[in-house]
Amino acid sequence: MTTVLVAGDDFIAPELFSAALSEAALSEAALGGAAQSGAAPSAGLAFRTLRTRWPNEPFGPVGADADGNGGVKEASGTEEQVLEALGDASVALTQMAPFTARVIRESPQLKFIGVARGGPVNVDVAAATAAGIPVTFTPGRNAAAAAEFAVGLILAALRRITFADAALKEGVWRGDYYAYENAGLELDGATVGLVGYGAIGAIVARVLRAFGARVLVSDPYADPAKAQADGVELTGLDDLLRRSSVVSLHARVTPETRHLLNAENLALLPEGAVLVNSARGDLLDYAPLPGLLESGRLGALALDVYDVEPPPADWPLHRAPNVIVTPHLAGATRQTADRAATITAAEAARFLRGDPLRHVANPEVLTGGRS
Repeated sequence: MTTVLVAGDDFIAPELFSAALSEAALSEAALGGAAQSGAAPSAGLAFRTLRTRWPNEPFGPVGADADGNGGVKEASGTEEQVLEALGDASVALTQMAPFTARVIRESPQLKFIGVARGGPVNVDVAAATAAGIPVTFTPGRNAAAAAEFAVGLILAALRRITFADAALKEGVWRGDYYAYENAGLELDGATVGLVGYGAIGAIVARVLRAFGARVLVSDPYADPAKAQADGVELTGLDDLLRRSSVVSLHARVTPETRHLLNAENLALLPEGAVLVNSARGDLLDYAPLPGLLESGRLGALALDVYDVEPPPADWPLHRAPNVIVTPHLAGATRQTADRAATITAAEAARFLRGDPLRHVANPEVLTGGRS
């Protein structure tokens, strides 16, 4: 019997994880012969559950010391909750629960952690690696959702949709948006720059090209052959900013990409450009944005992510003109939750069968593992 902790939340419920793993095609080796005997798919598995309150309660750092060092970030729940819920579980599936160095150290029976996110930021991967525990993640789980949301923000900003909506709800008929100087812009024929060309950026490019947009891409890791086949033009970041009337961010955050867009290179944008960030707040330096909006260098700004989440009440962009803000919703679809649970469960099933894992954050442990 294998005991599995399914640590869900208000987006990916524990039941999604347990159902996905129960339905996975586990072999006789994983089920102790139950598969051959015709037992139910969940035979040989015992589930322990934990449900944290994200997103109805915000995530944050867990396990850091007084100076903010150590621990994990973007986690929901406490170390004590995870330790109590784990019990004798050797396999854990989660999205947000914190698997800190302490949790790993005090759980010698734990042999696998599957994280239903694009990156396992709620796991101390170094501690897991030292303990021989493979940590898996789910790249592309929300690619379609995030791409659709980014395109929605672009359209809303270009065509004044949210601004006109807000005004009309206040009793103001913005007929002046039909005046030439205030009228919106079309995607057809526009040049759109995408900063980052992973799974999300590639979908965004496909949709934009269907609208008739010309798409530029800045990504040092992009495959030139794929870019050519996709009909996009690879170029440097500064050139992209100079030529694009719309810029949308889709890169991952690394030490090199933090504040990738900043006061210096944002000044390269053409007058009235639209900037969209639905990727990560740290990609963008938010300090110069109010001034760029006021000067008209930025014609509109659409944000789903922030340098501080949620932004404080005195945040300058709350009062700035032509700003669309949403509360980090790009990946919020039911399909994302279902897909993330399924991918994570499939990795757990491979681990239980002894099959090769596909999305491992610490592949160096695969030659050994915790005994």
